[in-house]
Amino acid sequence: MNFYHHQLKNGIRIVHKKTFSSVAHCGIIIKGGSRNESNKEQGLAHFIEHVIFKGTSKRKAYHILSRMEDVGGELNAFTTKEETCIYSSFMPEYYNRALELLSDITFNSIFPKKELEKEKIVVLDEINYYKDNPSELIFDEFEEQVFSNHALGKNILGTPQHIQSFNKIMIEKFIKKNYLTNEIIISSVGNISMNKLIKTIENHFEHLPKSNYKREEEPFSNYLKKEVEIKRNGFQAHCMLGVEAYGINHPKKTAMILLNNILGGPGMNSRLNLGIREKYGFTYSIESNYTPYSDTGIFSIYLASDNDKISKSIKLTKKELVKFCQKPLGTLQLKKAKQQLIGQIAIGQESEVNLMLAMGKSMLLYNKVDTFESVKNQIEAINSNQLLDVANEIFNIDNLSCLIYKV
Repeated sequence: MNFYHHQLKNGIRIVHKKTFSSVAHCGIIIKGGSRNESNKEQGLAHFIEHVIFKGTSKRKAYHILSRMEDVGGELNAFTTKEETCIYSSFMPEYYNRALELLSDITFNSIFPKKELEKEKIVVLDEINYYKDNPSELIFDEFEEQVFSNHALGKNILGTPQHIQSFNKIMIEKFIKKNYLTNEIIISSVGNISMNKLIKTIENHFEHLPKSNYKREEEPFSNYLKKEVEIKRNGFQAHCMLGVEAYGINHPKKTAMILLNNILGGPGMNSRLNLGIREKYGFTYSIESNYTPYSDTGIFSIYLASDNDKISKSIKLTKKELVKFCQKPLGTLQLKKAKQQLIGQIAIGQESEVNLMLAMGKSMLLYNKVDTFESVKNQIEAINSNQLLDVANEIFNIDNLSCLIYKV
């Protein structure tokens, strides 16, 4: 798998994988998310992701939405704690159309006051939607609990009070501060030559002024275990268990990914699924997750069950964690676990839109994209003692925070 790289004169980096598919994908990945908001700006990065579609110096909202859809394409965006991404999927003959539009909405939006006020209502509805969905809300509230009093703990959506306060001046200030050419990647997967792609991107992005500013993000420290129980209306109890974990550059990150996959990854044969759902039928939904950020990370377990089964489910979950800390995986178990993760990654790369986004994020964080063979070799190199070491650092049940929604 060949990845082509190039850097524009203004610092914007390009990464491209040529395919022969009838569909292409291209996106702008910006190193700026909810973590980069001030206290007054909470929810602003996500709000901007909404309002860049509401009008530019040469297009109204209708023309933005129709530009790609008129040729069967799609236009989308999302915000994370550390990134903002605006991307499009389309037939390869429309690369120029897609890149011109992406440039226009990202850097020429005018944020009409009437449209801002309308979109505030939409985002407030989105916040209320999450409040009505405890299985989603609990993830955000748990991160707020783990990363207490830190930017990483802020809810990406913000609060109703913050949303109501946003205006054009705040939006333009945030974009100027965070949409920096030296921290922007244009990622592409599709049937176009690298030379033609570069020329097209130059036409629409090279006019942007060069920026070399490096933001100093406040590192997270002083994790403290917290146990919180909240009464909520509903039919099920929900629980999150977890702890601070490794950041993206930590040498044990890959081992942590493998260990998490064995414990509660997407496979139906995960330890948590077999040990709690299949064996006892206590829970319909149980999973574990590991999310690395630039300087830290979070490991968490989510489960939902009937109120009278929640304590037993938590106890059984902790029992599974203790097993990982006490006994290394056998040779056959380790081999199967590696094969499973490698296979999942291979299948994930079959989705070219996911590949495009992963390539862009990798370039943003590491200034390179690892080939599948390289990733495979990293996983193959992990031994059972490394996993035991990681388990004892991260799976220590005495250090786990807990958030429970009881009914």
